[in-house]
Amino acid sequence: MLLQILSFLLDVIAGLLGGACLLRLYMQYQHIPFGNPVGRFVFALTDWIVLPLRRVMPKTRKFDLSSLVAAYLIELAQFGLLWLLSSHLNAAVVPLLAVFGLLRLVVSGMIGLVIVYAVLSWVQADSPIVDVIDRLCAPLLRPFRRVIPLVGGFDLSPLALLVVLQIATFILAGVQEAVLR
Repeated sequence: MLLQILSFLLDVIAGLLGGACLLRLYMQYQHIPFGNPVGRFVFALTDWIVLPLRRVMPKTRKFDLSSLVAAYLIELAQFGLLWLLSSHLNAAVVPLLAVFGLLRLVVSGMIGLVIVYAVLSWVQADSPIVDVIDRLCAPLLRPFRRVIPLVGGFDLSPLALLVVLQIATFILAGVQEAVLR
């Protein structure tokens, strides 16, 4: 039971920090300014790991490799600690588990982003966060909006994207299970 509690706490901490690193990467890729509350929050959570990595890793034009590596290192630390605490985890699979953890973090982050977008679109909140969330979700929803028309004035594209992301979660879990066997 203690291992389950520690595993859960590590998952929450790694999810928050790794997710913030991935959000930083995505916000930079989408050229979203960081002067808003979301950007300041992301910087506050990630500067401690991303800035030192930037000194040794080059930044390309559109892709911040140091944020991606930071997210991977956080996942690697999570599974490394679980390996130290657990007797049934093989050390050789820890880097591979970190890759799958990173992919799960990407999918779950997208799910969370779309859910927040959908809720904010229903309440018509007037906040600077709404613009940031809208700009982050627009590229993800664009392919669905081309195919799915408005139904009675309602945009069903977030629902379709959530279904696809949930299917991606199932596929990722199946691939992880097959690879780790």
